This record gives sequence, C-alpha cells and structure tokens, in this order.
Amino acid sequence: MDWLINIGGLIGIVLIVWWFWIAKPKSRKESGTQPIDVLVSDGVYTPARIEVPAGRPIVLRFLREDPSPCAEKVVFDDFEISADLTVGEKTDVIVVPREAGEYEFTCQMKMYRGVLIARN
Repeated sequence: MDWLINIGGLIGIVLIVWWFWIAKPKSRKESGTQPIDVLVSDGVYTPARIEVPAGRPIVLRFLREDPSPCAEKVVFDDFEISADLTVGEKTDVIVVPREAGEYEFTCQMKMYRGVLIARN
C-alpha cells in the first residue's frame, strides 16, 4: 500500500513540474494593431505565448475570470509594469517591446506565466 502512495506522489510531482516549467503553449501571432485579449482563468493565461512586432505599442486586454488571489495582478518585470486585475472586468495594459526578444509576464507569485515574443 505504501508503494502506491509513493508512486501517486511521484506522478503528482512530475505533473506539477511539467505544468509550470516544461509545457509550452502554442504561440499566437498578432499584428499589434488591435487589442489582444488574454483570458485569466483556471491558473493560466490564454494565450500564454503572444508574438507581436517589435517597436510598436501593444495593448493586452486581460479578462480575469479566476477569483484566486494569485490572479489579482499581472506583472511585466522587463517593462517595470504591473496592473491590478478585477474579477469579471477587462483591464488594458500597454507595453512597448522596443527590441526583439522574449518578455515574460506573470502573476505576483510567478505561478501564472506567459511570454510576449517581439519579432523584427
């Protein structure tokens, strides 16, 4: 019986590691001319990988459906931007990725994760 509990625990650990650090969601390419809707629900940002052109202001429109305290903020460390997200409301966040690169956005506890990919 103890071995069954240990195997269950190991499977749980593997799933957590895969979910938070290994899994890569599909990218969504955007022109950057319209606001980009990002859903905050069930512990994830959807889409979590967004490709945009570098050098243009980008409006990300976050809709928070998740009442978890972890979803209260979105943080863009590279741009020194954070925004409060209210449940059921849309919140616009404007970022300007001046150079090509990958810019991570997270919740304040870094459990929700997304990446803005700026391309030339």
